[in-house]
Amino acid sequence: MPDTAHTSSTSPPRDADAVIPARNVRMRRGPRAIVDPVLPVGVWDEMEIERPGVAVPTRVVILTGAECRYTCVMCDLWRHTLPGPTARGALPTQIRDALDRPWRARSEGDTGGIDRPAPTEPHGARWIKLYNGSNFFDPRSVPTDDLPAIADLVGGFGRVVVENHPCLTDDAVARFRDRCRPRLEVAMGLETVHEGVLARLGKQMTLDDFAAACQRLRAWGIDSRAFVLLGLPWVDPAAAVEWCGRAVAFAAAHGVRHVSIVPTRPGNGMLDALAEQGRFATPNAALVEQAADSFVDRSAKAMHGAERTLVTVDLWDFGRLAGTCASCMTARRDRLGRMNLAQRPESRVPIDCGCSV
Repeated sequence: MPDTAHTSSTSPPRDADAVIPARNVRMRRGPRAIVDPVLPVGVWDEMEIERPGVAVPTRVVILTGAECRYTCVMCDLWRHTLPGPTARGALPTQIRDALDRPWRARSEGDTGGIDRPAPTEPHGARWIKLYNGSNFFDPRSVPTDDLPAIADLVGGFGRVVVENHPCLTDDAVARFRDRCRPRLEVAMGLETVHEGVLARLGKQMTLDDFAAACQRLRAWGIDSRAFVLLGLPWVDPAAAVEWCGRAVAFAAAHGVRHVSIVPTRPGNGMLDALAEQGRFATPNAALVEQAADSFVDRSAKAMHGAERTLVTVDLWDFGRLAGTCASCMTARRDRLGRMNLAQRPESRVPIDCGCSV
C-alpha cells in the first residue's frame, strides 16, 4: 500500500479546519455512568491474534480511572471514567481483582464490558490488555507511583498491551518497559490520515507526532498498535474505505505491529449532532465487510524486518450495526472473525434476507 496520506480525491467542507471547542463537545454529552473507583469497569477474555492463524488467550481489563485529558469529537470512552484523578493504589487493586476471576468470554450482547459475560471452560490467559479509556502514561489517569506495582502484577504474562496518546510517549514508557517482564505493546489512536479531519477531531496531534511516537517505541524495543476509524465526519461516506486504507498503510509504513479498524460509533452526543447536520454517517455492516475484504491480507511489510503488520476489524457490537438481522448477523460476524485470525480473505456469506441491499 502506498503512503497516500497527503493526497485526496475527497475534501471536507470549507469549515473543516475549524476545531470544535472541547466545551462544545462536552455540552453534547449524556450522563456519565456510575462506576466503582476500586473495581474495573469490565473483565473478560478473548482470543487475540499473535500471527496469521495463531491466537493467544488474552485477559482484557477495562480499568476505572480518570477521564482522558483530550476531548475528542468521536470518543465515548469518557462514559465509564472518573471526573477526577485516579486515586493512588486503586489500579493495582483493580488488577488484582481482575486476575482473580475465572476465564470469562465476552458475548456478542456485551456493551463496554458492562454486561455479565457468559462463562466458558477455564483457560489460562497468556496476554493481558490494560485499557483505561484514557492514557496509561498520564499521571492523572495512572499514578506514577503505581506503575511498579502494576508491572509486577502482570509479570506472569507474555505480553501486556496498554493504551496511550502518541504525544505522551515519553521516558515513562521506557521505564515501565524496564520494570515489565512481559513484552510491552502500546496502542495509540491514529484515527485517520486525513489531516483536515484529524485536526477537527480534537486529538491534538499531527501525523508527524504519531510517526515520532512509533519511532521512539521501536527504538525502545516496544511494539505498537494503532486504532484506525472506518467512517469519518465531514467526509463523503463513499470515501470511508479509501481513507481507512490510507491510514492502515500509514501505520504499517511506520512499523505498527497490529492495526485495528474500528467502525466510528455514534452515541456520544457530538457525532449524533453531526449526523443530524448531514456531516457524519454511521458505518453499516456492509462497509465493515468491505474494509475487511480490502485490507485483511493486504497489509504492507512493517519496518522491523520482514514481520507483517496484522490488520483486523473490530467486531464490537457488530450485531447492532445497520444492515444486519437475526438471520445473517452471526454468519457474517463469524466470517470476519475467521478472517481476523487467518489474515486471509474468505468468500462472502450468501444471504437472502435483504440485508445486503
